[in-house]
Amino acid sequence: MKILIAYDGSDSAESAIDDLKRAGLPPRAEAIVLTVAEELVPAPAGIGGVATSFAKKLLEAEKDSLSVAGRARSRILTLFPDWEILAEAGVGSPGGKIIARADEWSPDLIVVGSHGRTALGQMFFGSVSQKIVNEARCSVRVGRGQIIEPDAPGRIIVGIDGSEEADAAVEEIATRDWPDGSEVRIVNSALTIPSVSDPGKAANLAEWIARETELVKKAAEGAAEKLGSAGLKVSVVVGEREPKTLLCSQADEMKADCIFVGSRGMGRLDRFLIGSVSSGVAARAHCSVEVVRTENNA
Repeated sequence: MKILIAYDGSDSAESAIDDLKRAGLPPRAEAIVLTVAEELVPAPAGIGGVATSFAKKLLEAEKDSLSVAGRARSRILTLFPDWEILAEAGVGSPGGKIIARADEWSPDLIVVGSHGRTALGQMFFGSVSQKIVNEARCSVRVGRGQIIEPDAPGRIIVGIDGSEEADAAVEEIATRDWPDGSEVRIVNSALTIPSVSDPGKAANLAEWIARETELVKKAAEGAAEKLGSAGLKVSVVVGEREPKTLLCSQADEMKADCIFVGSRGMGRLDRFLIGSVSSGVAARAHCSVEVVRTENNA
């Protein structure tokens, strides 16, 4: 497994490192810790002394960033001593640099921190995290490090909507290395028939929803079988609530370590589907969120 860890020395980045031990990651992996210093204002053209000073500051910023990445690398090695980890640094727009490095290296997973909550309790989803979740071609884990019981088995939520992307999230969980006794809750937001004045349209919509409901039921049954075969304790929850709200509330109730969602949903009524709200879940959840992408939906 190849893992790109975006690290800036902030509390949220530290939390993302803490979260790695609860992510079911393999004992052996390749990783890069990348620290990107914010882009400096370019020096005016034609002013030699200013340009030289600016170039010096760039070199200093990159050197400092490499030192920060190196400290994070040392810390991660204490958690995963058999990982092969490189420390890298850059200067520029952090989100853009991280995505560009991922495009070059093709990791399986990018790990990034979230800015958490403001003093007023409103969720502030960092612009860097948001950009990576929305634009990366691989899976992204927004690590919040909400470790309530460090030695407890894993607690995982996975959103199911019958899509290929949601199936990929289930497959990813099934292949991870979880502690004995870990449990996963399969969550689906049930479709309801909206008010329609035309009886013909209402009947057509009811028929479509019935087909979709049966599809999702089969997907949930398949997911339960796969996850159970992987040694996980499995439960299923179906609720008539908006998907983002349902997933986050179930995660709070379960005291989950992470919510796994596909990067996109499928079908004509995307607003009903789990994958289509992955960015919203990543922004709202109190726990970590892993947005799973496959080669087909990168």
